[in-house]
Amino acid sequence: MAEPLTSDDPRQLGGYQVRARLGTGGMGQVYLAITPAGRRVALKMVRAEFGDDEQFRARFRQEVAAAQRVHGLFTAQVLDADPDAPQPWLATSYVPGLSLRQAVTEFGPLPQDTVVLLMAGIAEALQAIHMAGIVHRDLKPANVILAADGPRVIDFGIAHAAAAPALTGSGSRVGSPRFMAPEQARGQPATAAVDLFALGSLATYASTGHPPFGTDHPLAVLGRVLHDRPRLDGCPPGLRDLIERCLAKDPARRPPPGGIIEACRAMAGGGLSFERPWLPAPVYAATATAA
Repeated sequence: MAEPLTSDDPRQLGGYQVRARLGTGGMGQVYLAITPAGRRVALKMVRAEFGDDEQFRARFRQEVAAAQRVHGLFTAQVLDADPDAPQPWLATSYVPGLSLRQAVTEFGPLPQDTVVLLMAGIAEALQAIHMAGIVHRDLKPANVILAADGPRVIDFGIAHAAAAPALTGSGSRVGSPRFMAPEQARGQPATAAVDLFALGSLATYASTGHPPFGTDHPLAVLGRVLHDRPRLDGCPPGLRDLIERCLAKDPARRPPPGGIIEACRAMAGGGLSFERPWLPAPVYAATATAA
């Protein structure tokens, strides 16, 4: 939810009028901003220490250029950016709604029908992201917005820019341990398959209220990601097989986005539609308030 600006926040950035705070992430602050013609955008201003690193700037410039080629209906379009600003920033289309993290925290696990549509929408977003040559690397509940007309994946590609050794330290991993794939936990190169593993973790979280490998110390979580079966208690039986395939330790065994969409279509009885409210009534009402 939007919060008032503080005395430390800019009032204008890159020609956009900054109106409110939307959230804080590992890379910086996200604002609600207005274009000169009055349209709302989400504007992310990168933390100063990232801007001081030339390796970050080079990666950020490359990733932004790739992200601007993504035009999926289930993604937040990257509209503008300035990698060369004293504090680099980027602007994306503003998506009114709750993050998946907010929705589950405030209203509890989502019903199976909603999670089926959620998985299909995120899988379609991943198709568009991967076609642009991007691996998200940090797909997590905070990076999925639940809007009235379907989910939106945000912050795609930006985690790679933050992987500069000077910023992460030698041997550090970029991503969120609770939603990280085994190959990421080992520090191996991230391929598109890491996002499919993360989708399985997201679906578990959405269905049960907890990620599949626990919430305690990150090293303990990563150990279970590497060696243990996912904890799927409370997961609806109709979703369990697809989620387990997404959570395969071997990246080659995870279904591609198109296969996930087909499996979701079968579970939905042949038709996937966001024409009618796809979210539980309390969550749907909260998305309207966010607008």
